[in-house]
Amino acid sequence: MGSCFSIMGKKKKKDTDDDPLSLSSSSITSTSHLWKKRSSSSATNVNADPSVLLHIPGRLTTNGATKLGCLYTQQGKKGTNQDAMLFWENFSSTTNDTVFCGVFDGHGPYGHLVAKKVRDSLPLILSTHWNSAQHSCLPNAPPAASTTNSDEAVDDESFDSLEVDETEKQLPDMYLPLKKSLLKAFKLMDKELKLHPTIDCFCSGTTAVTLIKQGQDLVIGNVGDSRAVLATRDKDDSLLAVQLTVDLKPDLPREAARILQCKGRVFALQDEPEVPRVWLPNNDSPGLAMARAFGDFCLKDFGLISVPDVYYHCLTERDEFIILASDGVLFPSFILIYVRDSFSYSRPFGNLMSKKHAMFPCFCHDLDSFCITTLLSY
Repeated sequence: MGSCFSIMGKKKKKDTDDDPLSLSSSSITSTSHLWKKRSSSSATNVNADPSVLLHIPGRLTTNGATKLGCLYTQQGKKGTNQDAMLFWENFSSTTNDTVFCGVFDGHGPYGHLVAKKVRDSLPLILSTHWNSAQHSCLPNAPPAASTTNSDEAVDDESFDSLEVDETEKQLPDMYLPLKKSLLKAFKLMDKELKLHPTIDCFCSGTTAVTLIKQGQDLVIGNVGDSRAVLATRDKDDSLLAVQLTVDLKPDLPREAARILQCKGRVFALQDEPEVPRVWLPNNDSPGLAMARAFGDFCLKDFGLISVPDVYYHCLTERDEFIILASDGVLFPSFILIYVRDSFSYSRPFGNLMSKKHAMFPCFCHDLDSFCITTLLSY
C-alpha cells in the first residue's frame, strides 16, 4: 500500500490526483537538497510508446488470459486503483520460453502514473541490457556496444548487490547476467522518472516486484514492500505458502541503518505503531512506509533507494504457482486459499484459467481494488 503521511495534517490519500499534499513539493525542497526536473533525453533510448506496446503479441496489462497466464483487476470503492500489472510471453529475444511478470503498487498523488510508467518502461530497459548480456556470452560473439554512459553506471549500492557469493556461483549461467541487468535496469528506470517532463515523481512513486521465468529458473527483482509468494506442496500434499522475497520496510536493520546514515528518520505514528515510515530530517513528511521505491525523489538524498533485492528459485514438480502481491493486506495463506478456490469454483477469474497448466499469479491489492496476473509453471 505504501501511503504517505504528514504529522502536520491528515493522512494523504494515495489514490487521487487532486488531494493536496500537507507539505508541498516546493516547501520540502526548501528544507532538503535541491531537486528539479531537467530538460533532457530519457535515461535510455527505449521508446515505451503505449500505442505500440498494446499491440505486442503475448503482452497483457488488462483483464485477459492466455494458455500460460491471466490478468484480472477490480476497481474498489476508495478512489483510483494505483496498482499496475504486466504479463509478457516470449520476453527474451534469445529463447521462446521466457516470461516476464510484474506488479507495481503506486503511492502519492501521482502514484498511478508512476506505476504505469514503470510497468511500460522497465521491462524494455531490462530486455535491452539482458539481451546484450546474453549476446556477449555467446561463443565468438563480438563485444556488445555500450548502452550507458559513465554517469549512468550502477551506483555503489548496486555494486554491493553485485558481489557474488559461493551460492550464486552454483546457480545456472543465466542468473548472473540477468541479475546485473536487473540492477542496471532499475537504476536507469529511476533516472528516467527523475527526468520525466510530465510526471511529478517528487512525492509520488511505486514499488515493483518482477519475475522472469526461463524454463524452470525463476529470477525475482523486488523494490519496496511488495512480495512474491510460492504455492507449493509438502510431503502430505498440502498447499504451503513460501515467501520468496523480503518486504523492504524501513525498520529492517539494514534499511534503517542506511536511512539514518543519510540523515533520514524512521518512526511510526502513535495511531499505527505497526507501520514504520521514512521522514525528512527536519519535517514530519512524507512518511513513506517502505525503504526502497521508484520515484519519491524528496527522500532520495535521505536513504531511500531504488536498488532491487534479487532472488533465484528453481521450480520443482511440487511448485504450483507464484503470487506477486502488494504489501501484505492479504496474508499469503489467505491468498493461496482464495486462488485455489477460484480455480476450483471458477470464481471470479478461475474460469479464465487453463487447468492443463500450473500457474503463476501476481496479486495486487490496493485498498478495495485489486488485480491478479497468473502464469503457469508447467
